[in-house]
Formats: sequence, C-alpha cells, structure tokens
Amino acid sequence: MVYVISKAGEPLMPTQRYGKVKRLLKQGLAKVIKREPFTIQLLYDTTTYTQD
Repeated sequence: MVYVISKAGEPLMPTQRYGKVKRLLKQGLAKVIKREPFTIQLLYDTTTYTQD
C-alpha cells in the first residue's frame, strides 16, 4: 500500500499500483515523503476527490 499526498499537502486515496508509483518517481512527478509507511507526494495538480 502506498499512501498519496496531493501537491497542496492533502491526503488522497492510497494505491496498490506500484508500477505507476515507480514511473511517477522516476519521471520526477512525485517525491518520497516517508518510507514507513511508504508515502509519496505528487508534484502536479490533481483533483481532490476521495472516497469515505
């Protein structure tokens, strides 16, 4: 499970799509915030829709 934070610092839905996370990190579109639990922050604008 990878936790995701928006560019503005708000929590988004966590993901299990590890390939996409790896691509985002490699392309410079995200950065690692914490290693335990693994959390990334997106470096581009997104919608802030989340499920309950």
